[in-house]
Amino acid sequence: MAGEKIVVVGGGIGGLTAAAALAQAGFAVTLLEATAAFGEVGAGVTLAPNAMKGLAHIGIADAVAAAGVEPPRQRIQHWQDGRTLLQFERGDSRERYGAPYVYIHRADLHAILVEAARLAGVELLTGSTVASVHAEGVKTQDGRSVPGSIVVGADGLKSVVRKLFDPQPAYFTGHVAWRMLAPAEGPLADLAQWPGMHIGPGRMVVRYPLRGSRILNMVFFARQGGWNEEGWAIPGSAEELVATYDGWCDEVQAMVAAASRGPLFKWALNARTPLSDWLIDDRITLLGDAAHAMTPFLGQGAACAIEDAIVLARAMGAAGSTAEGLRRYVAARRDRANFIQLESNENADRLQGDDSSLFGLGNLRNEETLGLFAYDCRTTPV
Repeated sequence: MAGEKIVVVGGGIGGLTAAAALAQAGFAVTLLEATAAFGEVGAGVTLAPNAMKGLAHIGIADAVAAAGVEPPRQRIQHWQDGRTLLQFERGDSRERYGAPYVYIHRADLHAILVEAARLAGVELLTGSTVASVHAEGVKTQDGRSVPGSIVVGADGLKSVVRKLFDPQPAYFTGHVAWRMLAPAEGPLADLAQWPGMHIGPGRMVVRYPLRGSRILNMVFFARQGGWNEEGWAIPGSAEELVATYDGWCDEVQAMVAAASRGPLFKWALNARTPLSDWLIDDRITLLGDAAHAMTPFLGQGAACAIEDAIVLARAMGAAGSTAEGLRRYVAARRDRANFIQLESNENADRLQGDDSSLFGLGNLRNEETLGLFAYDCRTTPV
């Protein structure tokens, strides 16, 4: 199958990882990105050890770790008085799991992935919005036909390719989020050294450092109805954020004050129900958010997309035909991804419950207790 033509739709984290891995495995890969130029929004992303193992497979783990921050620890704190409810060690991730735990700016990760795909020989086409998938490949909105015997839909929550599997739109989870980057100075400096979250009834604040701990990435989550617009660049209201976290502890107030100085962005958290299958006609498949869009409450969205990408490339390389490779990929990935998707969605209510002392921590189900970090997409059977 070496040289078989594969079209990857979507130039995000999952699509670029898949394109690079498939090209390194000997396939002829064209990647189509709808935007006019490759780039990512100004936000952070968590790469747990299971994600970093996938990036090691395509040879970029060291570059990603160098561009990111490896936190020595994390903690979960009470919303009202800031006391520590739970602490996690992260500095031993390399020894415990065989890969580091990394925070990185999405734009930095994206740039490394684009270069990896380019060096692997991927044909990178920007300004290429897919209009339809046909028997010989895909057609773009400007009328171009891009040939490919295999089509991989990695085009995110609003995936065009997924509509072939399920025409239903993503559903609103009942949660919204605001995001903000601020210099890690003054009262934010200590918070950058102690990443983690504050949790309270119906709300949660997550923070972690980026770019040499000079920047603090902050995400404010809340249960909120009546607004379900999804997008990364929708301006948020500082007054609404201040009101939402009124009465929270001093550390949260410092983050709210920094976020209120802007720019501040708000988006609705939408998700999808698990699909029964990710394969059509043994030639069209999905990965990442297109297959299993989930809430961010396990920090595994990017990791799942990276895992999908590496397992897809390995399965295709190990099989005797493209159809067999795609079947192996789906069999190896669907159950794990669906499990993480459902656990992540449920974790939103666990972490923002009404138990004023523990907020569900007494029955903690997170990425570590669920054993997600130990998974290795480089060696899992395909």
